[in-house]
Amino acid sequence: MLNKNKINIVMADHAGFCFGVKRAVDAICEALNNNQENKEVWTIGLPIHNPQEVKRLEELGLKVANSINEIPDKNAKVLIRAHGEPLSVLDELKLKNAEVIDTTCPFVSRAQKLAADLSKQGFYIILLGDKNHPEIQGIMGHVDKNSKLEVIKDEDEAKNLKVFNSKAALISQTTQQEERLAKVAGVLVSKFRELYICNTICKATAERQEAVRALAEDSLNKLDGMVLIGGKASANTGKLRDIAAKGGLQVLWIEDAAELEANAGWFKDKVNIGIAAGASTPEWLIKEICSKIVLI
Repeated sequence: MLNKNKINIVMADHAGFCFGVKRAVDAICEALNNNQENKEVWTIGLPIHNPQEVKRLEELGLKVANSINEIPDKNAKVLIRAHGEPLSVLDELKLKNAEVIDTTCPFVSRAQKLAADLSKQGFYIILLGDKNHPEIQGIMGHVDKNSKLEVIKDEDEAKNLKVFNSKAALISQTTQQEERLAKVAGVLVSKFRELYICNTICKATAERQEAVRALAEDSLNKLDGMVLIGGKASANTGKLRDIAAKGGLQVLWIEDAAELEANAGWFKDKVNIGIAAGASTPEWLIKEICSKIVLI
């Protein structure tokens, strides 16, 4: 289906790989390309939440384990992904004599350190995020075992939170929206005598979210819709979708160029199309999709 109107693409100011993801992917490629010892190169879990980029890395030789049990006891090189890992996993890797390359995002490392330090100081640790996300699971694995710990997803769960201590520390998953962190903090401040609020939302996440807001509010290039490029399992891409929809935009969330044909009807009578992408979306994929959108 060809759109009778020529499509004009308006790119978000910040889109695609963030610093932490690029750093991790570069480290994987380096480990694969410079492997004189001929070791197997592994990650535990998907290195990033983008199926197309993971496939590319696997074709280069990367092995993805579902759990640490799949890592061999010798001749293994293991990259800690940007989401980080619990301390227990790092300890097990030592027992396996694995060569460990830590590519944990510095923003995630900061959240891990805050969780470790504050829990040792007796703070009740409250994590804002998705309890099933590997980043949150990794942060949980740095909390002192004697500390109280809770994971909440929003202000409603904050209202129902039981108070176990007079002092608490609120630490956010790095991909959360600052607006949600502020609302949760507002709820918790009345529950604890002492509340330590840690804004651990990464700069790249905030920049991508603000870029999507700016596109939604752009009166010069008033958009007819937004194509959001990113893995469906990507938490930060999901937040971008929510922001765009809240701004009144029709959003088409796709993972690859093959989905364009199946959604060709979405483009009917649309002229100005915004393009945004999650922090795990590679530049090559963004370019490929944009080149096909203008031909619809």
